[in-house]
Amino acid sequence: MLITYRRLMDGLYRFCVLIAGGAMVLISLIVPWGVFTRYVLNSASSWPEPAAILLSIVLTFFGAAGCYRVKLHMRVSFVRDHLPAPLQIAADLVSELLMAMVGVFMIVWGSRLCETTWHQSIDAFPALSVGLTYVPIPLGGLCLLLFVIERLLIGAPSDSLVDAHAAAPFD
Repeated sequence: MLITYRRLMDGLYRFCVLIAGGAMVLISLIVPWGVFTRYVLNSASSWPEPAAILLSIVLTFFGAAGCYRVKLHMRVSFVRDHLPAPLQIAADLVSELLMAMVGVFMIVWGSRLCETTWHQSIDAFPALSVGLTYVPIPLGGLCLLLFVIERLLIGAPSDSLVDAHAAAPFD
């Protein structure tokens, strides 16, 4: 069963990376288009900036969950690394539980934010619900929570990108 859960988390990780990477690519295409229309065509498009902002929400929450899974997130471990081994284990457990709380917070309050703003529209995209644009918050929180559960049950993935980076010499 744990092997199945690991495989599901591998798939979820790939999904998060695909979604975040796709958002990054779209942002990279949309922003230059806005610059081109403003400065070359001398007729600025109204949609590139709000579209890039909405895609940044997607990039942030799915990208953060993916980075968390493979330990590429921002973390400060100086104090933890200088603790005795039993306290390091305790610090890791507390850290994971705090991250689980963050995931639950994102799910609960992100869902409420979506629900509250569902019937509002965005000026640049009148057919798009504001609540829909906030859906990456609870979904990113769910991904984060599932990755925390994975670490608590099974441990971090052994094929973590951090392991590959740590093995490479830094000159």
